[in-house]
Amino acid sequence: MILASSSPRRRELLQQIGVRFEVDAADIDETPLAGEAAVAYVERMALEKARTVAARHPDEVVLGSDTSVIFQNAILGKPENDADAVSTLKKLSGATHQVLSAVALVSGKQSRVLSVATQVRFRELSDDEIRRYVATGEPADKAGSYGIQGMGAILVAAIEGSYSNVVGLPLTETAALLNEFEVPVWQAGC
Repeated sequence: MILASSSPRRRELLQQIGVRFEVDAADIDETPLAGEAAVAYVERMALEKARTVAARHPDEVVLGSDTSVIFQNAILGKPENDADAVSTLKKLSGATHQVLSAVALVSGKQSRVLSVATQVRFRELSDDEIRRYVATGEPADKAGSYGIQGMGAILVAAIEGSYSNVVGLPLTETAALLNEFEVPVWQAGC
């Protein structure tokens, strides 16, 4: 199997469930279309990443994925800079947002895509906490400007849904898709 992503979190999650894979990241335009709904956006991105890489590996199963943070119907991507990360975290402070991931598998002419949503509630954050967290550098490459699997774990008061989805790949649903495409999980030595 080929993972169409350079995300270290997705690599770790696939290794966690014993999937053998190689990495060949897709380089695509990830700009949302005008008026595009969040679910349509993440599903389009996941499928486009998988199809782009599948064109280079026609005899392999390719997994593409995309994760976005949704707050008040807006897609919050990776921060452009520290000031953007601070602004995003101030919005999320004390509020609930949604983490939405899509997973797509492509093999030959066969393709499947699904999406998973998880509700995440942040505790109230002080301006000083936000500045100190941003100074760690962790928010720089994360949708929504935080990483639940890292130092950002202490920002989260509660989640409803899949934890692995918030990290970047919903494992239960991914394993079910892999099974449909006859890609084994729980392989020794992964």
